[in-house]
Amino acid sequence: MTLQQLRFFVLLFISLPVFSQELLPFVENYNKSNYQGDNQIWNVAQGNDKAMYFANNYYFLRYDGVKWEKYSLPNKTIIRSVMADGNLIYSGSYKEFGYWFRKEGKMHYVSLSNKNKVFEDKDNEEIWKIFKFKKSIFFQSFNQIFEFDGQKITTTKFPFLISYCFPVADHLYVASVEKGVYELTNHKVVPVVGLSLLEKNVIHSIQKFQDKTYFFTRENGVFVLQNKILKPWNAPLNTILKTANINVTLFTKNEKLVIGTANKGLYIYDLKTNTYQNINRNNVLMNNSVLSIGLDKENDLWLGLDNGIAHIEVNSPIALFYDSSGDLGSVYSVATTANGYLMASNHGIFKYEAKKLSLLPNAQGQAWNISKIKNTFLIGHNEGTFTYQNGVLTKLNSVSGGWNLNKSSINSVYFQANYNGVFMYNDESNLEKITLINNLQKPIKYVAQNTKNEIWAADNYRGLYRVVLNDQNQTLQVTNITQQGKITNDFGVKIFGFRNEILFLIHGSWYTYNSLTNQLEKNALFNTNFKNVSDIVAIDAANFMVLQQGLLYHVAATDQTFTRTLIQEKYYKGKIINDNLRVFKNDNTYLLNLDDGFISLPLHYAKIPKTNLKIELYNEGKLVPNNSKIRFNTELTINVITGIYGATSPNLTYKINGSKDFLPIINGLLVLNTLTSGTYAVTIYDHDGLHYNTVANFQFTVANPWYFSFWMILLYLVLIGCILYLYYKWNKMRYIQKLELREEELKHQKKILEIELKTENDLNTKQYEKHILELELQTKSSEITGKSLSIAKQSEMIENINSILDSESDFNKLKSEIKKAIKINAVNKHEWETFETNLSQINNEFTVNLTKKYPNLTPKDIKLCIYLKMNLSSKEIAPMMNISFRGVELHRYRLRKKLNLTQEENLSKFLVSV
Repeated sequence: MTLQQLRFFVLLFISLPVFSQELLPFVENYNKSNYQGDNQIWNVAQGNDKAMYFANNYYFLRYDGVKWEKYSLPNKTIIRSVMADGNLIYSGSYKEFGYWFRKEGKMHYVSLSNKNKVFEDKDNEEIWKIFKFKKSIFFQSFNQIFEFDGQKITTTKFPFLISYCFPVADHLYVASVEKGVYELTNHKVVPVVGLSLLEKNVIHSIQKFQDKTYFFTRENGVFVLQNKILKPWNAPLNTILKTANINVTLFTKNEKLVIGTANKGLYIYDLKTNTYQNINRNNVLMNNSVLSIGLDKENDLWLGLDNGIAHIEVNSPIALFYDSSGDLGSVYSVATTANGYLMASNHGIFKYEAKKLSLLPNAQGQAWNISKIKNTFLIGHNEGTFTYQNGVLTKLNSVSGGWNLNKSSINSVYFQANYNGVFMYNDESNLEKITLINNLQKPIKYVAQNTKNEIWAADNYRGLYRVVLNDQNQTLQVTNITQQGKITNDFGVKIFGFRNEILFLIHGSWYTYNSLTNQLEKNALFNTNFKNVSDIVAIDAANFMVLQQGLLYHVAATDQTFTRTLIQEKYYKGKIINDNLRVFKNDNTYLLNLDDGFISLPLHYAKIPKTNLKIELYNEGKLVPNNSKIRFNTELTINVITGIYGATSPNLTYKINGSKDFLPIINGLLVLNTLTSGTYAVTIYDHDGLHYNTVANFQFTVANPWYFSFWMILLYLVLIGCILYLYYKWNKMRYIQKLELREEELKHQKKILEIELKTENDLNTKQYEKHILELELQTKSSEITGKSLSIAKQSEMIENINSILDSESDFNKLKSEIKKAIKINAVNKHEWETFETNLSQINNEFTVNLTKKYPNLTPKDIKLCIYLKMNLSSKEIAPMMNISFRGVELHRYRLRKKLNLTQEENLSKFLVSV
């Protein structure tokens, strides 16, 4: 630590009793679920490797700021004490003591007592304390002490029961239980003269600070030896300590006395100001019984409790106000008063004075904001606006829900954003006089002004408004700028004033207003440095705070440069009130509201010294060196160990293979998994607020998966070879089969060809026969036609006979003529039968179809149908059917009815279509 840092911390703690002595240092509690051990922590020490070591009943614990390790002794006995010396960590137990050393990422134990056989069978000893005195290591029980000079062990037995031994300067004091204080010299105990007041007292600590020696008794408080005179400690705290049962004490470098008690927690006493703080279960400590105290290299405290471990950052510039009672509620704003603090919470308006928290009269309800105008505090509340001055709370007006109060950057006017719009306080000396901004009656969260006759207001829900006023502060125009600019996502707009310029945070992007174009324009400076911040709050003209991805950053602005300082998440994790960050500047510190109190932060941060990192890579539970190869599909755990546990812990990020983004390292732990095979280079950076500085590099290789190993590749080649060989054999067999199949196919084709030829011949034969039948059919058709003509001729003959009968009167001559005509025109009976047979054969298909469709037709009907299909007239049909012409017409009429034909349908055409 630099001298400048030390001075800053000293000045901070000097100022605490004056302004905020009730503020407590940050306390980080670790319980059994964190370190997976037992309850009591009997002893604590920090090793040369900056890791913290703890005696935890049956376990030896190690914590390096990243992970906890747990070990047991070979004989499984309770570990009562630990002490660090160089690279060795000594521990003491029941009839056992030795040392631990670290190798390959694990702690290994070597027993000194077993090796030297220092304990006798009848001994019933436990090593309760280990310390170094004049280059020797001492292991102390209540009955004897063992001195180890690096080679041999020397045992000294006490003639009486003791509490503890204490190396003080060049003296080694032995505190007996009843007989006072002795000094161990040359393995002999000699009583110390002038300490008779300490007889009958159990002494738990002897410490020398400056020119005084302090004796801390368990039940009678503290005694001080100065100039060989012993007397009770003259301090108000001593009375309290007599009933607190002192267990352990420690002086720190900044003139602080730390006292751990059995039932009242921890006391931190400032020897310069004679003031003290009590850290106990009522505020932040997990347990009131402090068994041991350790000091790390940052001069911060580690407490071994009766049930857990506590890390107290007494040397940090960060302090917190805790409300463990729950009466205060969530703090929305806080301010420093002459005698303490004023707080606005969801439970009302509270003051904290003389270490007492109280609700101000008639102030219950939601209080939002506390601002200071000259010497008066203005408080926005659900029930109206209040003032607080000289310890008196007064209701100023009925303007409710005052979220924020902002002073104009061009004059002394104050603007209050509230539930109903914006009110102006034009006169600092007369706050009762207020003016309402007209035409803006809606819940306004933020308001600002940097130009005359123009103010900006952000709706609590959505929208940004530009309000134009005249010289009499009357509203001339109200414009929804986000709506005008067609910005659809304008929920939760924030207004931030920076160097007389007003900026607007809209959906993660920053805008300014161009008065020439009357449009919002993106701000390059803030979008480059603070894009996607979720909240921002001003501290003063050169400092502000941003909330980004859940992390708080203090930003110091110099010209166009912004120096970021990460505020470690552990101080406020889960305690930020979203969209309600508020700060109150108090000299060189500022206060930030939390949901269970508030936190005090330094305005200026001391430069953190260069970080020395230690990188430990673990794969499958084993420590692996740099440039090592890990198995595929396994997890690589990287512990980035800084050895810094307090506020000066660096802000670390990393990149893999030169990736674009800097990724955060949370709590020093980096876990890489689901990595593909190949070589990886990891670079770790320390962000100092301006630059990312490389602090460590390491490489590792992810091996190919087992299915891509050498033997597997060889196996794949063998399998491929076998497959190719089998494929060759299979192809050869297929080729032979194809030849055989081809031969069979040719045989089949030959048979098929023969069959086709035979079929073709048969077909030709059938076609020939068909042709012959067609010829025969044509012949018969000709015969039928001839017969038809013959019949027609017979008809003609009959007509001739009739005419002869009509013309001849001579009977004999008539008879002769008739016989002659009949003989000439007589029809052969055989010829007629042949005619009818041929007629039936020719029209066989027609007859079958007609019979199927009209089964009620008689043979005579079918014969008539055939004649009609042949397109014969009734006159021609009559002699063929041996009926009269009139009979044919009647038969045709009856046939039409049987065929269901209408009068319009042609009978002959119908029969042709059948």
